[in-house]
Amino acid sequence: MIDIEKLRQIYKFSQHLRLEDAFELIKSSKTKIFQKKEILIEPGSLKNDLFFVRKGLIRQYIINEKGEDITFRLIPENFVASNADLILYNNPSRYFYETLEKTRTFCIDFKVVEEILEKNQRLQLSRIRFAQRMMRDMNQRIESFILFTPEERYINYIKEFPDMANRVPDKYLASILGITPVSLSRIRGRIASQKK
Repeated sequence: MIDIEKLRQIYKFSQHLRLEDAFELIKSSKTKIFQKKEILIEPGSLKNDLFFVRKGLIRQYIINEKGEDITFRLIPENFVASNADLILYNNPSRYFYETLEKTRTFCIDFKVVEEILEKNQRLQLSRIRFAQRMMRDMNQRIESFILFTPEERYINYIKEFPDMANRVPDKYLASILGITPVSLSRIRGRIASQKK
């Protein structure tokens, strides 16, 4: 039986898929459900699964040399969590990927995806667009730290992810924005007083 939800997720990745390739991806993927606080990938890992988040939330973070926990990214529904260090650079992961909520994913081995991409030339364009999207997101994040104030970064982040402030502790959100939780609280206070 065809899992329609998996098919929808796959087509979000690429509308250029042939039906037989989509079926191969579906056949090769597994639905996995993780409880809150489960680690999917940890530093040193060579795990190369792609996790399409169907429901839930994953946090990508690192612990620096001072022992500080720094949130790099929050990965909500309809986004992909993967060992980017391995996929992009062929290096072990530097990050932890941890579920913050009960999380339902479907996962697939990246090698299977690559094999399908190599068999289907039309998908090369999707691969390029996917890489361009990753580069655009990284560039926008860098630019936001150069061009925007912390308050502007907060406003932009909340516009893109409106429910995130209610789903995660302030310290995670502050970390992504490059500020302290105290600064985040002040920013929220200023925004609230401007609305009055």
